[in-house]
Amino acid sequence: MPRPAPALRAGAVLTGSVLAGSLMTACGGDTASPSRTGADGVPTELRLAIGGEPDDGFDPTLGWGRYGSPLFQSTLLTRGADLSITTDLATAYEVSDDGLTWTVDLRDDARFTDGRPVTAADVAYTFSTAAEQGGLTDVTALDEAVVVDEDTVELRLDRPRSTFVNRLVSLGIVPEHAHDEDYATAPVGSGPYELVSWQRGQQLVVQRNDDYYGQRPQFERLVLVFTAEDASLAAARVGEVQVAAVASPLATQDVDGMRIEAVTSLDNRGISFPTVPDEGADDDGAPIGNDVTADPAIRRAVNLAVDRQGLVDGILEGYGSPASGPVDGAPWFEPASAVTDDDVPGAEALLEDAGWVDADGDGVREKGGTTASFALLYPAEDSLRQGLALAVADMVAPAGVEIRAEGVSWEEIDRRLHADAVMFGWGSHDPIEMYNLYHSSLAGVEYHNPGYYSSAEVDARLDEALTATDPDVAEAAWRAAQLDADGTGFAAGADAAWAWLVNVEHTYYVDECLDLGPPLVEPHGHGYPITAGVTGWTWTC
Repeated sequence: MPRPAPALRAGAVLTGSVLAGSLMTACGGDTASPSRTGADGVPTELRLAIGGEPDDGFDPTLGWGRYGSPLFQSTLLTRGADLSITTDLATAYEVSDDGLTWTVDLRDDARFTDGRPVTAADVAYTFSTAAEQGGLTDVTALDEAVVVDEDTVELRLDRPRSTFVNRLVSLGIVPEHAHDEDYATAPVGSGPYELVSWQRGQQLVVQRNDDYYGQRPQFERLVLVFTAEDASLAAARVGEVQVAAVASPLATQDVDGMRIEAVTSLDNRGISFPTVPDEGADDDGAPIGNDVTADPAIRRAVNLAVDRQGLVDGILEGYGSPASGPVDGAPWFEPASAVTDDDVPGAEALLEDAGWVDADGDGVREKGGTTASFALLYPAEDSLRQGLALAVADMVAPAGVEIRAEGVSWEEIDRRLHADAVMFGWGSHDPIEMYNLYHSSLAGVEYHNPGYYSSAEVDARLDEALTATDPDVAEAAWRAAQLDADGTGFAAGADAAWAWLVNVEHTYYVDECLDLGPPLVEPHGHGYPITAGVTGWTWTC
């Protein structure tokens, strides 16, 4: 007998946004029944608590979908389980020898949810608009997008960009005829689902696009409820949702009728160090530089002393792995940059050699009148980063370095991120993130290169990687920027501009009857990356 979709269990009480979501339907305030079930016992609706709502809505030209599946829109290319690139809206593409012209052939059976066909003109419009918007989707290298014929478009760049292929993977295509000022809240696309209603702060209701050209999803309707992690876990416990995303410290509890799915990701957590001495303040009054972390010996000592496996076991509850850099597990990772850690004696020796000594016997080293003490900021509402920050401080203290973990607001982090160490989270399918975090031209630009790191050798490697027209040359240069044969690079054993700590597995409570198909490597956890495989989800009971 097929087991029906779980109903709200007897005696359960929901509060806050979970309750609000459970009492809403696609059309408004009528009381909703639990997940609907078809004649075959398979639910026609799934309820998901997998993340918050986007501030800017669902417009890819403004950045929607850059961290995973855009859900409502299709992309030209997509990534497989091994991060290899395959076609989606595109049937083929080729790049000119000089790397400046990307010619894309399109399938002819894709239609938007308003019935209009997806054409080369829509692709050209999408890329041109994204470039003009100058938003979170970086299409700045695009010079022009030219329609060759109904199903062929040329994307012409003003300079070679080895990473431009990732724009074909991440930028959802929008219809030129329907892309207006209301698009972000009422998107029209050619993806597997279309938006039905968005009750801000409560839930998002989407329904299957039955004209979708790809594999047809089994489930007619998805309801995405917007909850904090503790409320998501509560909703899972009472059977109100079939998928609930939680941080790994919350993934240790047994939930009746559900299992834990731990999904490999490129999502990481690491400490950015100010790498320049105290330079006063910028034009806006924000301080720049730190006399302690400007010394490479301090940064290397922290990297040496931290027990990363201990962080995985103790803070992530085993759901993750030690991190050596920002791109562990990606094809462009340099294995030689891997960190040897949990070595307090090695950190002590390194600091002694650099002149940091504990002359007054208080347990904290000094050098030239400067005490080896610095603040480590983390967002106060993030329990995972708090746990990591406090644990790192404890691990490093025996080496004679005092780290003062401070939970503060993002506004405070924004003010102090160039002068204090910060616990950040990154992780992308795109190696451009390395460029953004380490190239000197981006020092102090938004959250890019917050520590003002600068290395002529690393800049040269990053520039070579970004402008290479041969993918193998680009990959070799990305790796050399981390650590080259001469021992130069931004990695922990060289300049140690960051202390990367852990790679996070994304943990989900999933109904025991729901098969999510082959797992896909997920990026940093913005958006709804787990829905990238939604067309392969099946009910097995």
